[in-house]
Amino acid sequence: MTPLAPVSVTCAEKLKDSLSLLEGRFTESTVDVGKKDGKDDDDSRIVSYRTCGRGPAIVLLHGISSGAASWLQCALRLEQDAQVIAWNAPGYDRSTSLPQMQPSAGDYADRLELFLEALGISNCVLVGHSLGAMMASAYIGKGYKRASRLLLISPAQGYGSEARRARGEQIAQERLEVLRTIGVEGMAERSPARMLSAQAGATERAWVRWNIQWLNPAGYTQAVHMLCGDDLRAYAPRDVLGDVPATVYCGADDVVTTPDDSRELAWNLNLPFHLIDNAGHACYIEQPGAVAAAIRHQLSGHLYKLN
Repeated sequence: MTPLAPVSVTCAEKLKDSLSLLEGRFTESTVDVGKKDGKDDDDSRIVSYRTCGRGPAIVLLHGISSGAASWLQCALRLEQDAQVIAWNAPGYDRSTSLPQMQPSAGDYADRLELFLEALGISNCVLVGHSLGAMMASAYIGKGYKRASRLLLISPAQGYGSEARRARGEQIAQERLEVLRTIGVEGMAERSPARMLSAQAGATERAWVRWNIQWLNPAGYTQAVHMLCGDDLRAYAPRDVLGDVPATVYCGADDVVTTPDDSRELAWNLNLPFHLIDNAGHACYIEQPGAVAAAIRHQLSGHLYKLN
């Protein structure tokens, strides 16, 4: 990746320190999860990811308009405690897209299982932000066993239920029309206003724009179909999550997945709920220390279970 290619000079100047940290301390790697026992499977399935630190594993799943790099500041706050792994979801960065034109959250969960297996991760704290929360919930709901703790941050819940399906079709049309008319760079210019609170600084806004500018239109399109065609609650009934301790967090100023929506989800699933103060939707960018502390709290329970 060439860090400065799609970024304006002004944005790049604001992010000079972040980009240096990204390439020096939160480096990108790839793994082919289509290989079994050193042999190629029926197709190549690359997953790219960033990692730092050593110790028990924390796996971070980004949202629909982001990528692994967006977790930089949060990950660096955790590297003394754990091995932090942030994947690029299928169709993002250098990760191979899913074969389905309109994948489900379960399809992303299947790829996640192959990814964790390929890295030799047998037990982790699994953290999903926004659309990543749907993937994380599907991972648990499908019965995969490599996560002992689950953290859902500003969770997108999807529009696949019968009651929300018509709204989902409308949102899919709107999102894909925006992609077609203004493109990824136009989306990057517009997004910080909804992703962050009014108190967010210029650097955080530039970081949101920088990450959005790396979106792959085909991968983003698949993710839109997943968001609008699937339902988090279908994967996360109370009896399924009972064996995996889970917690819901939300930015107090989130206008995308609002505190009321996140609180209702937590109540319906009988899960603890907490707010991240002074933060919008991308709370782990705006308040990386607070989100890292929330993840570290889950890590302590994970270690207790391992012992």
